[in-house]
Amino acid sequence: MLFENYQSPWLDEELKILQDAAQRFYQKEFVPLNEKWIEQGIVDRDAWLKAGEAGLLCAEIPTEYGGGGGDYRHETVIMEEMLRAGVSGFGNQVHSSIVVPYIFHYGNEEQKQRWLPKMASGEMVGAIAMTEPNTGSDLQNIRSTAIRDGDDYVINGAKTYISNGQHADLVIVVVKTDPTEGAKGISLIVVETEGNPGFERGRNLKKMGQKSADTSELFFADCRIPVTNRLGDEEGKGFYQLMQQLPQERLSIAQSAVVSMERAIEITLEFVKDRKVFGRRVLDFQNTKFKLAECKTEALIARTFVDQCLIKHLDKELDATTASMAKYWCTQKQCEIVDECLQLHGGAGYMDEYEISRLYTDARVQKIYGGTNEIMKELIGRTLG
Repeated sequence: MLFENYQSPWLDEELKILQDAAQRFYQKEFVPLNEKWIEQGIVDRDAWLKAGEAGLLCAEIPTEYGGGGGDYRHETVIMEEMLRAGVSGFGNQVHSSIVVPYIFHYGNEEQKQRWLPKMASGEMVGAIAMTEPNTGSDLQNIRSTAIRDGDDYVINGAKTYISNGQHADLVIVVVKTDPTEGAKGISLIVVETEGNPGFERGRNLKKMGQKSADTSELFFADCRIPVTNRLGDEEGKGFYQLMQQLPQERLSIAQSAVVSMERAIEITLEFVKDRKVFGRRVLDFQNTKFKLAECKTEALIARTFVDQCLIKHLDKELDATTASMAKYWCTQKQCEIVDECLQLHGGAGYMDEYEISRLYTDARVQKIYGGTNEIMKELIGRTLG
């Protein structure tokens, strides 16, 4: 145990049972296939069905919609155990913690009954399409449009860097239903991909890290979607909906950063205890102890910070500024700590067969998605007067 005298205050006995069950599931079902998934650049589709059967999808959704009936803590435990197992390419964090809440909070009863049970079982994989080739974090200036034509919207545009893009059966698309209105013209429309002639997947993009995570370009050309697939009772509420849900997304990214820090320190401690240089264990050098002391201290600071954010989130008190702070600071520290730990591995750290190498390449995107860290600082800076 990395922190001898600290346990997350929100972790109770029920959650520890879930933690153990998730750990055993990942070790049995996913870890043996992880190398194959990395080589092929995508997780097998039936992995979603296995996770659904094990109750690891949509944990915070009520049982009446097929979910686990838990809360955000349950999603956290499942996500953390997945990352501790080294399975960074399975997109449940996007599916359950980001996509599903939009449907649950803003969907009507018919939409929830139609989509959520299939998402909980793994029959449908969810994605959210925000980013466009020329907009990045600037959601107000997206160019994709959804123009109403009778009982349909006609969607045109392109999205890129979309997690779960190759597997997605359901995509929440951020579009302009009124291109003249800026943020007030944005709506969220759910596109069901199967058999839709106006929808096309691009290539599965090759990435620096998270190599088994399918990440895609998506194209919409006169893609007709029923008006009944819009989230919300009226047009133009999409930007508000995004702003309401982004704190949870950013908290989730911060939490995954903390797991990565902790895992990096754990495996580095094992390595420096076994590795000898000039007849001494690497751990016995003062520099090693000092570096790892710094890493452990900062990782514990990060853990306590995100734990407090989680508690605030459960009480519906997590504000956008604090979530931005958590996302920016924890992902920055993740990259710094993993880099220090890789350095202590020496040449071995540069080899893909070592877990620290993958933690390093997986970490870099954390400072980019969910809003770049520069945008996080901009949002924080606006509160300074």
